This record gives sequence, C-alpha cells and structure tokens, in this order.
Amino acid sequence: MLQESSLGFGSLALASMMFDDALASETASQTQSRVHHEATAKSIIFLFMSGGPGQTDTFDPKPTLTKLDGQRVPDSIAATVPNIPRAGVDSRLFASPFRFSRYGESGIPVSSLYPHTAEMVDDLCVVRSLNHRVPVHGPGECVALTGTGVGDRPSMGAWVNYGLGSECKNLPGFMVFLSNVSGPPPQLPGWGAGFLPARFQGTLVDGQKGVPYTEMPGGYTEANRRKQLDFINELNRRHLDRQGPDSELEARIASYELGYRMQASAPEVFDLSSESQHTRELYGLDQKETAEFGTQCLLARRLVQRGVRCVQLRNGGWDAHSGLLTNHTQGGKRTDQPIAALLKDLKQHGLLDSTLVVWGGEFGRTPTIEGSKTGKSRGRDHSPAGYTMWLAGGGVKGGQIIGATDELGYVPIERPLSPADMHATLLHAMGLDQHRLSWNHNNRDEIPTVFGGEVIQEVFG
Repeated sequence: MLQESSLGFGSLALASMMFDDALASETASQTQSRVHHEATAKSIIFLFMSGGPGQTDTFDPKPTLTKLDGQRVPDSIAATVPNIPRAGVDSRLFASPFRFSRYGESGIPVSSLYPHTAEMVDDLCVVRSLNHRVPVHGPGECVALTGTGVGDRPSMGAWVNYGLGSECKNLPGFMVFLSNVSGPPPQLPGWGAGFLPARFQGTLVDGQKGVPYTEMPGGYTEANRRKQLDFINELNRRHLDRQGPDSELEARIASYELGYRMQASAPEVFDLSSESQHTRELYGLDQKETAEFGTQCLLARRLVQRGVRCVQLRNGGWDAHSGLLTNHTQGGKRTDQPIAALLKDLKQHGLLDSTLVVWGGEFGRTPTIEGSKTGKSRGRDHSPAGYTMWLAGGGVKGGQIIGATDELGYVPIERPLSPADMHATLLHAMGLDQHRLSWNHNNRDEIPTVFGGEVIQEVFG
C-alpha cells in the first residue's frame, strides 16, 4: 500500500489539499459563470409553513366573508372557482375568527395571529395572488419547493447552491431545519438535488444538536483525524478514477472533506451560549411555545452571517381541517415572535439588505367550513386556487401588497401568480436568470422553472 502511494502518507495530505483547492476553484468558476446580473441578495431564508395557513386568517382579510358568515357561497363567486376537488363551494362560509388591524406607515392589515411580525410590516411585500391546481399536501409541497408535484426535480435551494456555490468553506451551502413535525410528513424532494449532482442537496440539521455526526470521534485529535480522512479520500479517488464519473461517489468524497471541516467549525455555530440574554428572549428561547422554532430562526441568522447560501425552516402543523381557531392560534404562537425576531436581528446585524426572507406554505385554505358547522371545531379545507406569501429584505420593496383575491378569498382577481413566478423571483434576487441556469439531464438542458414563470418585478420596486 505504501509503495503504491509513491511518496507515502505525505502525498496523501498533498492530494487532499489539491482536491480541496479544486473544489474551491470549481465553486468560484460556477459563481463567475452563473451570476447573470447584479444580485440584490446573497442568502435566502425560507420560512415554510407546512399544512397550509389560511390566507383569510393571516394576511388577506375579507370583510365580506365576515358579513356572510354561515351563508352559501354566492353564485357569482362559485362560478369563478376552478373545477378542482375540495374547493368547498357547496359548504357554508366561515368568517375568520381572528381580528385584523392595520400596522406601520403602509397600513397593511395583519391578523391577530401575527402581532409581532406586524411590527415589521413596512419591510414586508405581501403577495396575495399565488395559485396552483394541486390540492394535496405532498405534491403541493413539491410544487412549492421544486416547481412540480412529481418530486423528481431539484429543490430551489439545490438550484441556488448549484448556481452560486457556497461562501462558507466549512459549512454546507444549503441547510434545512424541521420543527413541529406533525401532520403531513416532510417531503424529501423539498431539499433534494433531483437530477443535479448530489452534493447540492440540502443538509438536514437538528436545531438542538446541529449537523449530525460532526462531533470529533473519541480518541482523535484534529491532526490524526486529518490523516485518516486523507487516506480515505485517496482510496475513494482511486476508486472514482476506475469507475468513471459518479455523482453519488463524488458527493461522498466531498462530504468527507466538508465533514472534517465541520467537526472543527460547526459546533461553534450551533453553540448559542455566546448569545446575549436579550437575544435569547427576543427569539423566545425561554418560552415553551417558541423555543424550538425560535432556536432555528436564531441559527438561521448565524448561518447566513457565516456565508451559508440557503436556509430552509419547515414548521409543520398548519393543516386545520377542524378546530381552525385552536390550530392556527398554536401556529401563530410557535412562529410569530421568532419570525419578527429574525427580521429585527437581521436588520440589527446589517444582514437584512442582503438576506431574502420568504414566508408561506404549499397552499391556503377555503373560505368555507369543513367539519362541524358551528363552534370552535370548525375547520377549512385545502385551497391552492388562491393564497398568500410574503417576502422581506434582499432588495425587496417593503410596505406593499401585490395581487388580490376575490371578496371571499377564493381566487386571484388581480395579478394572478404561480409558484414558478415566485421561484423566478427568488432566483433573480440571487443574481440568477431562470432561463440561463441549466443542467443537461438526459440530453435536455433543464432549467429551474420548467413550466414557465416570470420575475415579479414589482417585488423590487
């Protein structure tokens, strides 16, 4: 073995350094060749509310819905609802149990579910006219995060990671957190690489423990751990040379290198002991309801501060087929204070201008009743035909509303927009042109927005 390695173990260290330099060179080359215009953002934090928060209960108030509570859907509106399952046009109307108030200089109305986030409303661009035709959670989540309901394409985070590489040498460029994992299960394509090389997929992170398996093994120092990984990498490179190009093996080799660097740096990132008591209280780390999501929001700020390109926070539990009042009240308590803290903290650290924050789910909810016809047990069904998302930071013009739904909140009547339009907009903010960012797959140049989509220019003013 020593004879075959020519110069002995010294050459392995050299090979490792050369491999590391090659990866860095490749990332730099990607960045130079794929930034298509001046970016308004360097990082994205996607606050994904899984299950579908109701648009008429959060950021799209409907006084007419309140007025017609318990009545049938007017024929004039029922006729405009797309012919999709679960539209609920034969059910009774359900007024939002939450109070709306206007906030900030912009006067944008926000529900009582989000009083803390409402304080930051002048930084928000509220898009009220998102719509698609997939009324099921799993495929809907894939539509929201990958562009199609099949789950066989790269996630938007993977496209960003591929297009720009990572600014942080010691951490993955795309990291994913899960919280309140209840209701519809997380969809792996939501952070998968699809047909892109596997190294661009998201790294699933434990908010309390950090990146799995990054603790230094017992009995190892950094020096002898480095020697061990150099040897493993050399054997892997030889195997790869014999096998030919292999995305999975290349990703495995890169992961060993990244894993070693994370053993030295990742524990510090996830150690919140250096944060002040004020910051901990700001994010709600001292409260049961907000501790989990608050920790993840704080970690998201720390990660983008260190150059991580894309952070995705998936908060589950918003699927309110019954008991909407209780369900959404709990969802608001889990997420409102941490989200407001994230926006304030990013701004305080001078990061909001370069960090695009996005909030939304896979769809909204119907303005009609599902389940019991009266009382607190009333719920709403899925409604992809019209729902709300918002953006902040990263070059976004805050304090504005884009699009509108009808007087009950069913379908867009002004500036209808698709998930593909939102994806094109996120990529544009990062300096990426959806039509020029591509990967050749099965002899076809694939782009992120395979079913169309245009940049929502109003987002940027």
